Amino acid sequence: MNAILSTGVLIGVLCSVWTLVMGYTGLYKDPARANLFFLVIVIEIGCLVWGLRRTAREGRTYTGQILAGTMMAIVAGVIMIGTSLLFTTVLFPDYPQQLEKATAASWTPMAQAMSGFIGTLVTGILSSAVIGYFVRKR
Repeated sequence: MNAILSTGVLIGVLCSVWTLVMGYTGLYKDPARANLFFLVIVIEIGCLVWGLRRTAREGRTYTGQILAGTMMAIVAGVIMIGTSLLFTTVLFPDYPQQLEKATAASWTPMAQAMSGFIGTLVTGILSSAVIGYFVRKR
């Protein structure tokens, strides 16, 4: 499997596993611990560093590195859309109701899935811009 695809799958799987850990442990219900969810950002950045080091060895330019990281984030985001929809429709269908009632209307499964995808994509692009600068082949 090529570096872009394997890194994207790794990010998607690891972030999905963390999402499920948050759900099954109930950490998302505890306001003091709910922010632990954002560990997905650390997971994504760590995986991007690994993946972009691999693509740098292929001789990608700086722009090529940003594109590679963006593609990795897209692959991961698609996996995470599936996980998010599974999480909010099958595994924890009462998830929105367990959170603040005032915002329950905005907690649709697709809104949550797309928020995760957009967050993954933006993190991927911004991180790739920084990581690509440092790991590109000179």
